Amino acid sequence: MSLSESELPRTEDEWRVRLSPEEFRVLRQAGTERPWTGEYVETKTPGVYHCRACGAELFSSDTKFDSHCGWPSFDDALPGAVKEIPDNTLGMRRVEIRCARCDSHLGHVFHGEGFTPKDTRHCVNSVSIRLTPREG
Repeated sequence: MSLSESELPRTEDEWRVRLSPEEFRVLRQAGTERPWTGEYVETKTPGVYHCRACGAELFSSDTKFDSHCGWPSFDDALPGAVKEIPDNTLGMRRVEIRCARCDSHLGHVFHGEGFTPKDTRHCVNSVSIRLTPREG
């Protein structure tokens, strides 16, 4: 369930109370979970992936694909769901993706790898998302 605007934490201390230590490290401190350890790396269940911090809808399972990189990968986000921010940490140029609603870190987006017709890979930490399976 998505948090209402008034329910969104306003400070990092409020987020720390709401999230587990690992969720806080990844979502609020731009951490990364170890490859191949996330619960959604190999998931094929139809549904919608939501931001684990605020509940906003982010990705449809229809856009999930096997990139064999160790993290869940999606070739597209739902319209307006994520924002892209240049990330020059770790001595490389990347593009960070964050939840457009609560500004939580999701992972990174890569273009030009040739995995899908859209030629885009949203590489997402499992701890940043939660799957709501499609009914029926």
